[in-house]
Amino acid sequence: MREVIGESLREKRMETGMTLRQVSVASMVSLGYLSEIERGHKEASSEVVNSIVGALGSSLSELLGDVTLRVAASELQRTEMGIAA
Repeated sequence: MREVIGESLREKRMETGMTLRQVSVASMVSLGYLSEIERGHKEASSEVVNSIVGALGSSLSELLGDVTLRVAASELQRTEMGIAA
């Protein structure tokens, strides 16, 4: 799950044209920690994720909607391939 959240955050950041440093400053999340979150290496609290999406001009509900779609697509693909979840 943390990989999907990180991927969604990275894509949102790139869509906005912001650098990791800009998001780090705006969200008050350290640059290293933000990088780890985006790469799916660290699991952030809901408060941290909310701060990051706020810095990106987005909302937690928008991020969670995107994550839900990605997870559902992955589950469907696994089901079609006959792989247990």
